Amino acid sequence: MTMKITAATRALTALAQETRLGIVRLLVKVGPDGLVAGQIALRLKLAPATSSFHLSQLTQAGLIKPSREGRSIRYSPVLATIGELLAFLEENLSGGPTEKSTPKPAAKSAPKAAAKGAPKAAAAKKKAGRKSR
Repeated sequence: MTMKITAATRALTALAQETRLGIVRLLVKVGPDGLVAGQIALRLKLAPATSSFHLSQLTQAGLIKPSREGRSIRYSPVLATIGELLAFLEENLSGGPTEKSTPKPAAKSAPKAAAKGAPKAAAAKKKAGRKSR
């Protein structure tokens, strides 16, 4: 399934903040089981109110999902959404030709013999310059 630009924009906006990016990185490293909110705040040295705000933003962007565990809330990375975002970026920012652009012709390269000799000639010139000092 291809991510729509509105979902990609929402996810990228959420990740464009250092604390939220840190939270997602931590949760991806920990794996699908995630961590409870208190553990996230402790590991990233965040105040509880600060972590709650950022966790809420990431949840709304669909990058993490909460699940209640007694009195705590466990947050897990939504790996499918993160994978879709990576695929979206690769597809849309790969630098390849798009529908609106046409491929540019390749620049003509120097003949192979001249190209091979060029580095040797430059090295010899440098060496000669050092000897004359």
